[in-house]
Amino acid sequence: MSNLRKIIIDDVEVEVDPNLTLIQACEQAGVEIPRFCYHERLSIAGNCRMCLVEVVGGPPKPAASCAMQVKDLRPGPNGEPAVVKTNSPMVKKAREGVMEFLLINHPLDCPICDQGGECDLQDQAIAYGVDFSRFREPKRALPDLDIGPLIETCMTRCIYCTRCIRFTTEVAGLTDMGTLGRGEDTRVTTYGNEMLPIDAADPEHAVGAALRAVMDSNLQGNIIDLCPVGALTSKPYAFTARPWELTKTESIDVMDALGSNIRIDTKGREVMRILPRNHDGVNEEWISDKTRFIWDGLRRQRLDTPYVRENGKLRKATWSEALAAAAAAMKGKKVAGLVGDLAPVEAAFSLRQLVEGLGGKVECRTDGARLPVGNRSAYVGNARIEDIDAAKAIFLIGTNPRDEAPVLNARIRKAWTKGAKVALVGPAANLTYDYDHMGTDRAALTAVAGATDRLAACRDLNAVVIVGQGAIREADGEVVLAHAMKIAEASNSKLLVLHTAASRVGAMDVGAVTEGGLAAAIEGAEVIYSLGADEVDIAKGAFVIYQGSHGDRGAHRADIILPAAA
Repeated sequence: MSNLRKIIIDDVEVEVDPNLTLIQACEQAGVEIPRFCYHERLSIAGNCRMCLVEVVGGPPKPAASCAMQVKDLRPGPNGEPAVVKTNSPMVKKAREGVMEFLLINHPLDCPICDQGGECDLQDQAIAYGVDFSRFREPKRALPDLDIGPLIETCMTRCIYCTRCIRFTTEVAGLTDMGTLGRGEDTRVTTYGNEMLPIDAADPEHAVGAALRAVMDSNLQGNIIDLCPVGALTSKPYAFTARPWELTKTESIDVMDALGSNIRIDTKGREVMRILPRNHDGVNEEWISDKTRFIWDGLRRQRLDTPYVRENGKLRKATWSEALAAAAAAMKGKKVAGLVGDLAPVEAAFSLRQLVEGLGGKVECRTDGARLPVGNRSAYVGNARIEDIDAAKAIFLIGTNPRDEAPVLNARIRKAWTKGAKVALVGPAANLTYDYDHMGTDRAALTAVAGATDRLAACRDLNAVVIVGQGAIREADGEVVLAHAMKIAEASNSKLLVLHTAASRVGAMDVGAVTEGGLAAAIEGAEVIYSLGADEVDIAKGAFVIYQGSHGDRGAHRADIILPAAA
């Protein structure tokens, strides 16, 4: 028997889940409802009142569709389906009234607002606003907040949708943003800015701690996307481009190994900003601050011409000169190849073909990670990121996901808010959720792996074991990985190996690895071809050919530099 319920939306009968809100039911029926405060991934606030609809047979006033569920609707007198109208005169008048109230104090600075052209308030004012104002009183102004170098604030524009507060509290796990006052005196603020007394003599005072906490989040940039007006905008991107000037390219993030879906906006030849794309299975619609604000680094210290070292100094060279010098250097010599953290799979495969064709060896595990060669289940695992959502137990081994993969950490936090238990073996850290700290050393991990009764009790909890690279970079990394697999097997859990290098799994998949690791690969090498491997200190003696996008540590050590795309 179906548990769906029939309702009539704008004279069209639809069957929907009774647990849906009216705004979700309308979306399923293809009817768009305007909103400012409602967001699918945040709790319901019901405070903007823009999503009002008329419920026929209900109270003689419009209802907030984000805060009313389908099961709350009363059927007709003879059991007919409930009727909802989204375009009746009552709804139209109500929405126009709400828009008029929102614009009472809103400044008329659309031409100089960075949100102009992609502003929800602007779009909905055109649809539901009027072309005149009945208010002659002076507009209210508010002081701007200083919440760090990434987010520009203009609090006079704020319409108190509280999306930023709900995001930082519920998703990012911070409690440092909130509202003060009521009615016209309401304002969004950080608690450090206004509520706590400032003691200038004490640098460790709570004010500084509160402000540092707001700035310490690795996800704070997402409130820029969430803000439906121009109250929160990107400080580095401010006044550099308008949305209609930008070319939009869909891509995948490489700042961590999560594979977040992103959109790169370019103006001419320059990257202007990076925004998230929705992907429920990976990053939902969030990205880390590192991903969002990394674009300015693409303009600085870029390698744009080949270099050849002569008499101890690098000089600019032509491509033909540099390639001829590289070919001459490798001819008849023992060559090794190193794959950096940001090298694409195609480049890693090509380097392997080149170096192995010359009788050399290639290695991508430049940080010394003891990831097993040829065993994909051990260096990737068998869990998907979305499996965390259904997990009732999550076991972290040697990882700090808040720093290594902030978006994944938000997902773990979401599971924790639904009741999942989290345990950690490794250094203690503030992960934005509570966890059982089982210890920091190998003995603690061995004890957990040996607690067969406790592990057996987790067999029905859809548990996930997450192993970080910190745990398997050391000499006994294979043992740590073996313990993790044993724990996963005993608890019927899925295993997720959390990488920190975006290129690592692809390079291992194409076989850019050597038995014995980095030391075995470069042992006795006369020439080292470095594919953007900036994380390795190459000892003096070997001739180094560096191919990469930036003049980083690897380029300073090189004898020949070949510029590459980022």
